[in-house]
Amino acid sequence: MSEPEKIVLADGEQLAAAAAARLITVLVDAQAARGHAHAVLTGGSNGGALLKAVAASPARDAVDWARVDLWWGDERFLPAGDPERNETQAREYLLDALPLEPGRVHVMAPSDGEFGDDVDAAAAAYAAELAGFGSAVPAFDVLMLGVGPDGHVASLFPGHPGYAVTEGTAIAVRESPKPPPVRISLTLGAIGAARQVWLLAGGAGKADAVAGALGDQDLPAGAVRGTERTLWLLDEAAASKL
Repeated sequence: MSEPEKIVLADGEQLAAAAAARLITVLVDAQAARGHAHAVLTGGSNGGALLKAVAASPARDAVDWARVDLWWGDERFLPAGDPERNETQAREYLLDALPLEPGRVHVMAPSDGEFGDDVDAAAAAYAAELAGFGSAVPAFDVLMLGVGPDGHVASLFPGHPGYAVTEGTAIAVRESPKPPPVRISLTLGAIGAARQVWLLAGGAGKADAVAGALGDQDLPAGAVRGTERTLWLLDEAAASKL
């Protein structure tokens, strides 16, 4: 496991631009090395700003998007097209503008999909899809996570049962402390399979969580590591209590 590194940018706009530039570079490098790339997207305000910054970057065309597999770290178990779903936001902000291979966009099932309201079946199906690449999960080239004000990442919340799960790769989350209550999330083990894990946090409302996770508090954001790199991308407000 890698030790956390920190990069502090002046504000949210610079944070998004820097993360977007890094993402494009990682995808290009992965394709040069292995012919393809795997990236795990995140939602929330920082994740959305990053996707918008990629969309606005001329350098995005350096990536062969047809050879990129896209995954999600978590998803809200809501009907397809619901504006609160991370997938819906990602398609609006970036994906619909890219020449992606549809079969390489790995969406967590919606609540009105083939599994209906059976979130356990939907999570199991995502775990099976992850396992289709020869091991429990692909070796993600980069996995991005937003950091919540309480220190949660994906849909793994402090003190919540999902945070304690030590087996498997994708789980159903019920009674989430943040609405909506039902979700699907990658586990800590699946997150830890990524070559690079990036944690994005912007704004003063994240300062306590950032300080706690990088300090000695038992928070999900402080428990995740990439196999090669663990990178915290922060703006000055989020880093203000370090």
